[in-house]
Amino acid sequence: MGIRAGAVAFGTGVAALLTVPLVVTVTADAASDMLLSRDRPALASLATSAGFEASGAVDGDAGTRWASPAMPGTQWVRVDLGAPLRVARVRLLWDRAYASAYRVQVSADAASWTDLISVRAGDGGADDLKQLSGTGRYVRVLAMQPGTSSGYSLREIQVYGPGPAAGARAAVEPGLVTSIAAAPLTQVRKKDVAQQLVSSAENSSLNWRGQYGYLQDIGDGRGYTGGIVGFTSGTSDMLALVTEYTRRKPRNPLARYLPALRAVDGSDSHAGLDPGFPAAWKRAGIDPVFQKTQEDARDRMYFGPAVTLARTDGVRALGQFAYYDAAVMHGVSGLRGIREAALRTAKTPKQGGDEIAWLNAFLNARVRAMKTEEAHSDTSRVDTAQRVFLKAGNLDLNTPLTWKVYGDKFAIR
Repeated sequence: MGIRAGAVAFGTGVAALLTVPLVVTVTADAASDMLLSRDRPALASLATSAGFEASGAVDGDAGTRWASPAMPGTQWVRVDLGAPLRVARVRLLWDRAYASAYRVQVSADAASWTDLISVRAGDGGADDLKQLSGTGRYVRVLAMQPGTSSGYSLREIQVYGPGPAAGARAAVEPGLVTSIAAAPLTQVRKKDVAQQLVSSAENSSLNWRGQYGYLQDIGDGRGYTGGIVGFTSGTSDMLALVTEYTRRKPRNPLARYLPALRAVDGSDSHAGLDPGFPAAWKRAGIDPVFQKTQEDARDRMYFGPAVTLARTDGVRALGQFAYYDAAVMHGVSGLRGIREAALRTAKTPKQGGDEIAWLNAFLNARVRAMKTEEAHSDTSRVDTAQRVFLKAGNLDLNTPLTWKVYGDKFAIR
């Protein structure tokens, strides 16, 4: 946190089996059906690289996609509908890499799955799977046989059903009603904007993907700071990152430094790391496995918990980013402390408060927390960035955006 400038259990209720190639016909949606999957949280077994995550298949943009690497075995992508809902139809838009055999499944718990349909002779393109009958919170496409030599890739997964009754969604997911029509920060383009904003403060650059190999001691008392969100040797997250990298790839340039990382955790010491650790980190930075491990650690440690908390509080993309940026700098525990301080002066939207008033209170509490540490005393990443968007009423964090951090000007068009 730098501050630098399972096994598949198939159900028995198989709704339909297709054993011949699909004949795709796209007709108007039934009046009773609504799109349930747009911008919902999505997860995949694997993705080829950054920019091809599961969220690219549920963002309503056929120009983005989920893609898996070409390797033996099944791959899957699933979408969380947020509540147990009836599924009547699923439309899939495959990229050139398609599945010739796949299943569409539902689950209540993302552990035990029931088939809605099993396709055994798919031919890619657009598959419009109708007259389905099943209920679940999670919908999964389980790709079992590739139709090409290039893995699997889906440009869109569209899940349709009657949807919840008015107000039922609020009962299941309080705080989300005001933001259903707006893209959350988990949407692939919004997430990329968030990463550029963080990188402008952490790396003085919008090119966050160019920071995998970055490492230096910035003199903040946390030892080495490195990578896309400033993992540090003094606050356990760098140790956790390198431990996971070594689990995924035992022979890597950083594995030999694990004992030293354990020893310096909780301090600013470089003992056992110098002189070779910076060069080893830079070498690891070009390894796709290390890059993916960094992204997964970012999502697990900071992005996921922060955005989940923000959406529970009922704030839109700007607020979700404010929570995430706070987690990057202060950790999730620090984020929660800032939120508790803000609650003493304002209510969250979920509690009936005004969203702008709540975010002002949150940013005020964030600035106070930053000023308690000399290394955090420059609050421009809040004052000339997040507050600029808030004053403009840009609660959905829509582009174009212009801001300053540490006196440097940035823009996303």
